[in-house]
Amino acid sequence: MKQIRSLLFFLVVIMLASSVLAQNRSTGGIKGKVRVETGPPAGVAVVVRLGEREVARAVTDKNGEFLVSRLAPGLYGVTFRKPGLSVGTIENIEIKAGKTRSLGDHLVLSIDEGSIAFIRGSVFNKDDRSAPNIRIELARIEQDGTVKKIDGRVTNEIGSFVFRLAPDPARYRITAKPNGAEPVSKDVEVDGAAVYRVALSLKPVTK
Repeated sequence: MKQIRSLLFFLVVIMLASSVLAQNRSTGGIKGKVRVETGPPAGVAVVVRLGEREVARAVTDKNGEFLVSRLAPGLYGVTFRKPGLSVGTIENIEIKAGKTRSLGDHLVLSIDEGSIAFIRGSVFNKDDRSAPNIRIELARIEQDGTVKKIDGRVTNEIGSFVFRLAPDPARYRITAKPNGAEPVSKDVEVDGAAVYRVALSLKPVTK
């Protein structure tokens, strides 16, 4: 009796596997890798369309990779979306039965400047002239008052700098750290997608 049950179970497994293989041979898929201009590539929504109708959906993993399977042969379009990034589309992707079409890794989603916050600043020396090559640090001020450094850069030839941030409400501290002089800081409140401007004036070097 046990042998008969085992045999029946084995036959069911074979039938299911054969069904999956047959289905795989009659359908195809799309795979690829999405790169982003800023932030992690995970969490990009991948929407597969047949004409204007959505037929499948996936999300990129931590490496920006995705796979959509079980698509009937035909021509498809794919739309890529993630908050803070521009929308990407690829049209006329031909899917053939039994094959997975690779889109490669050439798709790069750039920053959607209308949905992020910018902190733009300028640094001036004691004579109110632009101060190039000054180290600038960006830190987030947490609710408990602690300060966490999250980014840094150097002012350009006209003493300017810019940071791109998520539009979520937060408080940031911008600090200019000139060589041989006292650091200068200012706090900035970010409460949405907008441009926030700050000017930092360096203090004279005291001997």
